[in-house]
Amino acid sequence: MFDAMLQRFVHMFEIVAAEGHGSLWMVLFIGFVFGAIIQWSRVDKFEKIAGFAMLEDMTVPKMLFFAIGFASIFLYFLIEIGMAHYHVKPVMLGGLVIGAVLFGIAMAIFGKCPGTGPISVAEGRIDVLVGAIGGIFGGLFFTWAYPWLEPIMGPDYGELTLPQFFEGQEHLVVLVYGLALIAVAFALPNIEYLDPEDHEEKVEI
Repeated sequence: MFDAMLQRFVHMFEIVAAEGHGSLWMVLFIGFVFGAIIQWSRVDKFEKIAGFAMLEDMTVPKMLFFAIGFASIFLYFLIEIGMAHYHVKPVMLGGLVIGAVLFGIAMAIFGKCPGTGPISVAEGRIDVLVGAIGGIFGGLFFTWAYPWLEPIMGPDYGELTLPQFFEGQEHLVVLVYGLALIAVAFALPNIEYLDPEDHEEKVEI
């Protein structure tokens, strides 16, 4: 059993290595830029995620809607000219629903997501480090238990993308979709959650 699990891990890394994500320097550069943007926008802070979960802080959704809308447009056209490529995962309804519920609960409790967590670890946050270690072991458990979990992952609808449903109008659909998300980002109210300490600091000022 251990040998079979080890082979799955090795195969997983072989798949990732063969995808050709660019040079190591390019990956590092993108990582540094991503980290800088996250820290500048402060969405790696617990109060931002917690405030979002309570609908008392719109910083995270505004950033997400804008980033997804902007990236959707430009990534699609980069793919069209051959400078990028998709790696679409299959739509497995059971796994998506269960995973979304677990992810949402954990994100609300932990106050971090897989993108902001490593940045907080780099800042020296011990609580986030403990959570990151837990996430690694959770991934190991999922990989080990996948043969037993697979039956509840379906139904599998295959690798679906939005433009597939609008054959002949793909460019227009992507453009409208991206601009709509950007519009939502600007339409969301500029409200920011402040914890009790922040309130006290503002009163003193």
